[in-house]
Amino acid sequence: MKIIVGITGASGSIYGLRLIEVLKEAGHQVHVVLTESGEKVVKFECPDIYERILSSADMLHDVHNIGASIASGSFRADAMVVVPASMKTVACIATGVTDNLLTRAADVILKEGRRLIVVPRETPMHAGHLENLLKVSRLGAMVIPASPGFYHLPKTLMDLVDMLVGKICDSLNVENNLFRHWDGNME
Repeated sequence: MKIIVGITGASGSIYGLRLIEVLKEAGHQVHVVLTESGEKVVKFECPDIYERILSSADMLHDVHNIGASIASGSFRADAMVVVPASMKTVACIATGVTDNLLTRAADVILKEGRRLIVVPRETPMHAGHLENLLKVSRLGAMVIPASPGFYHLPKTLMDLVDMLVGKICDSLNVENNLFRHWDGNME
């Protein structure tokens, strides 16, 4: 599959970086676009893995290059994941404001009827945030809040990251063993 990963300035950039890593390991073509704030946050939160993971992407797109391949419906991306998704980016997607390559690519994915997953990482949320998330859902996007579960009995921070990335992969139909899926057994 061809998958676009968008990373915005919300905290939680480890989710986006880990998703890129998992998708590449699974053999998928990965196109990445970071907002300017997203790049700053990634460098701040994950300085030790930033270069290694981004260099594994098939293509790292400039957020200002509105003429990039992913800005067109004729680019046959199978899906796009915005992870983490800032509330500004969610608002732009909800209202069709395509002020950069990331929001343009998301708009194209929606207009072409392809899978868009938005992973908000904000708390608490006010009514405007919730309304915009409802709007993107009504437009056809899947909203997966960055709120990992605990039924897989995590022992490390990366266990929590992998659980959420595993849920994203499940939604993309990407096979993974990133966490123990619930089997109904509490023993």
